[in-house]
Amino acid sequence: MRYRPFGNEGQAISAVSLGLGSRDIARGPQAACDIIYAALEAGINSYRLRDANPVLAEVVGTALKDVDRKLLQISLTIGAGDGRKGSDRDFSAQGMTSCIDRALHASSLGWFDQAILDQPSHDELPQSSLNALKALRATQRVRLLGVSGDGEVMDAYVSTGAFDVLVTPYHVNSPWQVRARLRDARDKDMAVFAIGYFPDSLNTAKKAETISEEKKKGLFGFGKSSGRSKSDPLHGAGTFGFLHRTSNWTAEDICLAYVLTDPSISSVIIHAEDVERLNNLADVPERDLPPGLAAQIEMARVAGAKAA
Repeated sequence: MRYRPFGNEGQAISAVSLGLGSRDIARGPQAACDIIYAALEAGINSYRLRDANPVLAEVVGTALKDVDRKLLQISLTIGAGDGRKGSDRDFSAQGMTSCIDRALHASSLGWFDQAILDQPSHDELPQSSLNALKALRATQRVRLLGVSGDGEVMDAYVSTGAFDVLVTPYHVNSPWQVRARLRDARDKDMAVFAIGYFPDSLNTAKKAETISEEKKKGLFGFGKSSGRSKSDPLHGAGTFGFLHRTSNWTAEDICLAYVLTDPSISSVIIHAEDVERLNNLADVPERDLPPGLAAQIEMARVAGAKAA
């Protein structure tokens, strides 16, 4: 595992972080613990709880209890309920304070390194809630404050300077708006966690080959597509089809490795349903992209932007 500087206290964070949610404990606490143990063995020291379910917090705390707490980076997602049926979004001061205190009590972790607000809209976070979060930080129950989401509202939250961490979707075909947001966050000394590095639009060869293809239609929209036949050696040229045709690499591995090359990214959040998948993804930071692949990605991205 490779590590990157994190924060102003000389801490280091693993290049990939493990995301954990309520569905990870659906198969039982032991199955979730096994994934966490495998992550520790792979050198992962960063964990994100995708909801504030106290049962999930207890499982995570149990699995990590024998590790020096100062070596870990653990974030809690707040505002989107606790992952249980019937729980509602709640960005009120009382609601967020209560869910953090419940999760801390259940986990015995002592503190959360980051409290991440889940996709708040522009009018969903009153000043009283921000004051409550600052109070939690002042009492060291939370070390850093962050915001997670996509869209123009994230630009507004980044610009406030009130947050230390940004969690945002980022992948090989992210538009310029996302890339500009990453630069702005870095300029404000925010740590950036990437999610959604392998979007559904790229997860099959067929989808990847059509992202950048410009269709030429005849009168009234009829006509033959300009795409090349599958027998053509240049089939898929200028698209992301090569992601599924690179020797010794899966498309997901390439997408993960590409995001890791961006200096703005502190860590990429992965999810693993089993130990084998986790170990495969944890190996990616140790690998360098094949020569020329970064250029292929850039050409396909530019071609896709023109087609759009």
